[in-house]
Amino acid sequence: MRKIIIKSAYVGVLLFVFSAIISCEEDFTNIGSDVISNTKFDTNTFDSEITAENNTVEKVKSDNITREPGQYLLGVFASSDYEKLEASIVSQITIAADLALVDSDTIAKYETSTTSIITTIDTVFIKLPYQATLESTSSTGPTYTLDSIVGNKDKAFTFNAYQTSTYLSRLNPLDPSKLNSYYSNDVFNKTGSALNVVNDFKFIPNAADTVMYVKRWANNKKLVTIDTVKYSSSTTSVIPMPFAAIPLNEEKFKQLFLDKYDDAEFDSQEDFNNYFRGIILEASGNEGSLISFNFSNTITALRPSIEVYYTNTVVNTQSNDTIKTFRKNDSFLLSGVRNAIYKMTEKTYPINNEIKVQGTAGSEVSIDLFGADADNNGIADKIEALRAKNWLINDASLTFYINQSADTTALPYRLYMYKTIDDASTSNDLTQIKDSYSETTFGGYLERDDNGKAEKYTFRITDYISDLLSGEEDASPILKLKVHNITDNPISSTIFTNYNWSPKAITLFNQDASNGNKRAVLKISYSERKN
Repeated sequence: MRKIIIKSAYVGVLLFVFSAIISCEEDFTNIGSDVISNTKFDTNTFDSEITAENNTVEKVKSDNITREPGQYLLGVFASSDYEKLEASIVSQITIAADLALVDSDTIAKYETSTTSIITTIDTVFIKLPYQATLESTSSTGPTYTLDSIVGNKDKAFTFNAYQTSTYLSRLNPLDPSKLNSYYSNDVFNKTGSALNVVNDFKFIPNAADTVMYVKRWANNKKLVTIDTVKYSSSTTSVIPMPFAAIPLNEEKFKQLFLDKYDDAEFDSQEDFNNYFRGIILEASGNEGSLISFNFSNTITALRPSIEVYYTNTVVNTQSNDTIKTFRKNDSFLLSGVRNAIYKMTEKTYPINNEIKVQGTAGSEVSIDLFGADADNNGIADKIEALRAKNWLINDASLTFYINQSADTTALPYRLYMYKTIDDASTSNDLTQIKDSYSETTFGGYLERDDNGKAEKYTFRITDYISDLLSGEEDASPILKLKVHNITDNPISSTIFTNYNWSPKAITLFNQDASNGNKRAVLKISYSERKN
């Protein structure tokens, strides 16, 4: 009896293994980029025609309320191949909780019936630390290459700073139960004249600007000392980083800030936000460069700020002699609610064999993969025709070749694609393409040819195409192609929010036949059962 049981078990195992082999031979599922290879299936490729058209972007979400971009653009980008961009910034200002014009111990020790403490403002400036790479150091100082700049660094753009009368609110004024949103074309009203000392300041980035000297003055206009101002990349580093310092009107800031320290306007951050609602850093002009500044640097000293330097002089009121001087510096970070402002000079691109992709609020590309739904059944006719073939999709890719004869000085490192139902870039119906979160090979990265020249961008959308041709999905909405930003990467499986602070731009070839083997097509690799 025992022998029979053992033999039966062996037979059962063999039958199970044989059954599994047959099942694997007859039944298959999508396996991404792996290709079926056996005696019952053929593997082929199919080039599916697409339509790719220029699409002007009216605006993009550009605040930091729901997600902090970190990087903000200031300056001008002007190229005959793309829309001119004048990029500005509006930001609230943060005040310190312990802000005091004169320290309490100074008052306790030096303020008497025969003395007076007089405050003299030394200088005020906007500090904008550059992002830079250290190339070398020597006895004459460090040498840097400035990063994150496009355009002509040798030409100046025009800069002005203004106080804004527009209240920057995190909550929606019409429905305070919801968060607010600001867009790149929103208008922020100005109060008074420019805050900078020299109107229409000519801004040229300079990697050698690593130090600033601040003269300290007593109330009798006598020079006390000269401070050397430097900012380093860490608390242990002695190598100064480059930064822009734009002088502001000292008298205005004495009235707006120093004279108000003890008043209700500086009682709390909320009170201050209502009093001094924010500052506009405005760039304008027809030439110059576009600079990206990091507002979220982990080193506080390397974040943009307003720096106020002043000297308190203890004076003998009877003899008018100077008893002692105290040097102070208050730093006001450009923090709180912020928004990027993009003024685009609209450009009508000709309908030809090209498409333009430009960051910020420039231009995207609308991509129609499968065309019309002539019978109005909710499924594109081309999808229905492809479904009838019963293909197993092994791979699906979409490649865009670069027109190397166009301006490539602001070449994007990566492009990105997303879905939209109504062909708008600010709709609530923007969603991620499945492969952006289901696969690690979604792509969109810049690829170069054997000679090192920028050649193309390729997206792999196998899962997305498989779902459409298998019937798991029916809708084939318009896809959008844009310059990539880190905020594009999926944080959930579906939602896409269209931020864009990248100034990069590129000209690509579309589907026109004149582009030859560089025309844009959807390339599908598939397996099908042999007849």
